Amino acid sequence: MPNRPLLVVVLLAAGLGSVQAAEAPKRLTRAQSFLGIHYDFHAGKDCTEIGKNTTPAMIENIINQVHPDYIQIDCKGHPGLSSYPTKVGNQAPGFVGDPLRVWRQVTAEHGVALYMHYSGVWDAQAVRMHPEWAAVDAAGKASEKATSFFNGYADKLLIPQLRELAGDYGVDGVWVDGECWASVPDYGKASLDAFRQATGITDIPRKQQDPYWQEFIDFNREQFRRYLRHYVAEVKKTNPGFQICSNWAFTDHMAEPVSVPMDFLSGDYSPDDSVNSARLSARYLAEQGVNWDLMAWSFSRRTGAGNTTQKSAPQLSREAAVVLAAGGGFQAYFKQKRDGSVFDERVPVMAEVAKFCRARQAISHHAKAVPQVALVLSTAGHYRKINGLFSRDLNNVHGVLQALLEGQQSVQVVGEHHLAGRMADFPLIVVPEWAYLTPEFKTQLIGYAEAGGKLLLIGPDTAGLFPDKLGATVAEKPVVPPMQLVQGDQVVPLRGQVRPFTLGPTAKPFGSLRAADSTLPAACVTALGKGQIAAICFTFSQTYLTGRNPAARQFLVGLVRELFPEPMVQVQGSADVDVSVARNHGKLLVHLVNTSGPHQTEPILPTITPIGPLTVTIRTAARPAAVTLQPANQPLPFEFGNGQVRVTVPKVEIHEIVVVE
Repeated sequence: MPNRPLLVVVLLAAGLGSVQAAEAPKRLTRAQSFLGIHYDFHAGKDCTEIGKNTTPAMIENIINQVHPDYIQIDCKGHPGLSSYPTKVGNQAPGFVGDPLRVWRQVTAEHGVALYMHYSGVWDAQAVRMHPEWAAVDAAGKASEKATSFFNGYADKLLIPQLRELAGDYGVDGVWVDGECWASVPDYGKASLDAFRQATGITDIPRKQQDPYWQEFIDFNREQFRRYLRHYVAEVKKTNPGFQICSNWAFTDHMAEPVSVPMDFLSGDYSPDDSVNSARLSARYLAEQGVNWDLMAWSFSRRTGAGNTTQKSAPQLSREAAVVLAAGGGFQAYFKQKRDGSVFDERVPVMAEVAKFCRARQAISHHAKAVPQVALVLSTAGHYRKINGLFSRDLNNVHGVLQALLEGQQSVQVVGEHHLAGRMADFPLIVVPEWAYLTPEFKTQLIGYAEAGGKLLLIGPDTAGLFPDKLGATVAEKPVVPPMQLVQGDQVVPLRGQVRPFTLGPTAKPFGSLRAADSTLPAACVTALGKGQIAAICFTFSQTYLTGRNPAARQFLVGLVRELFPEPMVQVQGSADVDVSVARNHGKLLVHLVNTSGPHQTEPILPTITPIGPLTVTIRTAARPAAVTLQPANQPLPFEFGNGQVRVTVPKVEIHEIVVVE
């Protein structure tokens, strides 16, 4: 083992906390950080020798190959057993030494921040030992994993343990897992008493169809926010520098304004449909105004060719590229062994991905999207739709987003709060299949269109929210299937609901649907004040997600072009490229992410086929000083005329950035 600064060793051995002042390099805060690596193993009763193979050399191997800004490691997983010898929590069965002190010592010496993976709301051991801490379901059964926001769990276990990690071990922060997405409506006595007192409602709803369900579910959501505010504030009182994130809080999984002071926002996106999951999550997080990163799983839960679950470096690099193109930071999740050590043979994969990310950091990190197409993820609509507190059920948004991106539109995913006071910044706002929007938000959308904006409503439910503005009437009842979308010489079987429009004299039909004995307009476009409003009469998202039919995509993109004919950037040459337009350091960035191949169906992709050449047309008032292709810093010859720059990108292997200066 290399020589260690004596003061560092003394401080660690004494459990006196941070070693930052003891000759160690300064570590980046999470707000300053860009790249990390995450390890966890959710220690269980089988873990009897944790730390046996956790050595300084193992940790240094990670740092020397990956060069991360931070490392996250396991300290308590969903089973509730801590993977370090805690004095205040519930220990796993056995330890060899204190592995957490080894992690802290080595990371501190190398100037690498150390964060803990800690399961919060989900703690099976806590509710086993303290049944009174468990949330209770509508049938009166105590949960075997979810804790209640009442009855002491936060004050008696979570807060003391976070203080132990911050104070005794000097770790930099915590990534609290199993939080909003593991929370459940609580029918325990303390919860119901509080609900009755807060609302005056005595008739407790048990299911979504019952009276007062919305009041009850909103009350439970507020209890989760209260729980977050409480434990963050309490830990900060004693350890103000300890950085806290609640996994998936204030992201697309909990799509609402940030109301708790999180040091950073983060989430681990779906391992099974990673590209599409990252597409949505990254675009929403980019709007939240808090430093953020997203975590890819480095492995699949399904086995690929060659009987492997390990993703390739190109596959992970593409998942990273989707995040980087939205301005975020990136991390990847690798498993720890049951003794807490890591799989050394998997580190080179992350090392290659890290090089890919670092090459793009200076250009992409903290870049801001240029408003083009806004796709609305409505907080009110989503919370009215779902059955639980928080949910990943966003297929109504996913299908539209995928079709727009695969039609080379630059899209931001926005909530009502993101649009407040800045609707006019967006040339086009798309509202995807929400059955409910608040009256205030509907009024704002109408005002946006009347002032010159272009508004596209997708699906009959959404169209029905604006009955007197469409210049058309939406049928009250859906037509009986089968129905087909006609696009040129192609037809697309429709999925979901179709409620035809009866057009008035001001509405112009767009596209057509075919039934057994009739042809109907698929959409309509109507002038509204100085702008336009358009609507689609069928459930588009479900139709597109069923088969990603190019004809369905062409229909949607054709309607978008009808409303928004001159986007800032147009890309031709491949449908397998995501386009994101952003600015950073005074430069215009056009991100091109190669999305070719069966990434939605195949768990492991050893390689990614390059795409190109691509023709990129950029609208700009003045002739640019230079156009380069980054990160290779390759000058791109360009033509300029009529306010347009035209360049050819010969090839996109995974991710290229056209930079206009």
